[in-house]
Amino acid sequence: MDVLHTSVMGDEVLRYLAPENEQGELLIDATLGEGGHSELFLKHHPGLSVIGLDADGVILERARERLAPFGGRVKLEQAWFDEYLANYSEDERPTRALFDLGISIFHYRASGRGFSFSVDEPLDMRLSPSAEVSAAEFIAEAPEARLAEVFFLYGEERFSRRFARAIVARRVERPIFTAKDLADIIWGASPAQYRHGRLHPATRSFQALRILVNSELERLPRALQHACRVLAIGGRIGVISFHSLEDRIVKHFFREISKACICPPELPICKCGGTARFEVLTKKPVYPSDQESRDNPPSRSARLRVIRKLAEPVGQAEVASA
Repeated sequence: MDVLHTSVMGDEVLRYLAPENEQGELLIDATLGEGGHSELFLKHHPGLSVIGLDADGVILERARERLAPFGGRVKLEQAWFDEYLANYSEDERPTRALFDLGISIFHYRASGRGFSFSVDEPLDMRLSPSAEVSAAEFIAEAPEARLAEVFFLYGEERFSRRFARAIVARRVERPIFTAKDLADIIWGASPAQYRHGRLHPATRSFQALRILVNSELERLPRALQHACRVLAIGGRIGVISFHSLEDRIVKHFFREISKACICPPELPICKCGGTARFEVLTKKPVYPSDQESRDNPPSRSARLRVIRKLAEPVGQAEVASA
């Protein structure tokens, strides 16, 4: 199979998430993609099994072909990771979970869904047909203020209002159907000095649309919460993020869940026992090596954070009734 995507930080992920036992451990690869990380684990740890999740059925089939040599050690599910983990019903609890956030190079180069602003293809951006609204539908219907808000909040785009104004003016004349249509509008609305930087002027706006369409920032904390719940004691969760919005969510979640006391602030004394249930193993994020950053430029913005489960979490209901 012609693999398009190079999985980032393979050595670091293997080091932090290596199974403690060579038999009977289970990894949930919550963002399977083309299966690169899962393939690494399956090759290095012959006793490990993998449940691979992806919302995109097309890329899931590519992973199925790639991982076929590992036979019954692999189970693949087409699902949003937060929904799958919320309803996790397997008898075996995972000892490792990996989230490699963002999207695959496959989506930019071969999905045909408008993730890339350099290709003239339909402006869809949905990873799964179950996503309610395509990028084109949002662009066609959203008020100018909402467009600007999305570009600013999800893309951290400083010219969000300018771009939103240009989009609304253009769609009055004719519909915006393709990724190239949208990229050209943003390019035309960009200040001259903004057109010659390291990033294409449409980069942040396209990121914002993808995040919105797939509810990425809403799904992430829910998925982490459910992953912590189903994880076996002693298990580890690793998260690779690629932009500050994702990383802030992960950093905050790990910090909060690893606190010794989880009692509500209105309680005058601790009732939860004051014992930490999780431990952050990466006090600072782990970055790709210099060599990987040179060999695989998209990896340069990656950062890895890892947490370990020490004990079962105490629910807020239990704390309140203690």
